[in-house]
Amino acid sequence: MVIVFGILLYILRKFAWKPILNALEERETSIARALNSAEEAKKEVAEMKADNEKIIAQAKKDRDKILSEAKELKDKMVAEAQEKANQAGQKMVEQARQQIHSEKTAAIVEIKKQVAELSVQIAEKVIKKELQNKGEQEKMVNGMVEDIKLN
Repeated sequence: MVIVFGILLYILRKFAWKPILNALEERETSIARALNSAEEAKKEVAEMKADNEKIIAQAKKDRDKILSEAKELKDKMVAEAQEKANQAGQKMVEQARQQIHSEKTAAIVEIKKQVAELSVQIAEKVIKKELQNKGEQEKMVNGMVEDIKLN
């Protein structure tokens, strides 16, 4: 039995031992490569995660900047619109004042014109009444002549 065991050991050593050892070495090498690949993948994931966090932080900063610029622009536009509205309102008030002034002046001129016409009509009626008889006419003409000489 020892001889059979020795022969079996010799045959296994000659034919099976090297292929088994080679298979074990290849397996060990592939496991080591897989572990290295897993480590590298883990590092890449960590780097990507850090890059993603940086990108997210930058995106938040950009968003905040855009929002603040938009708010400033909105405030500026509102202020400009209010200023334009105030200017337009003041312009309308000034135009209304000018129109009121011109209408007031026109009304005063019209009233003066009507007063002058009424005065002339009243004077005409008074003079007609006073000059109805001839004696009154001569008296009035003589009075006017005397007034002219005195002045």
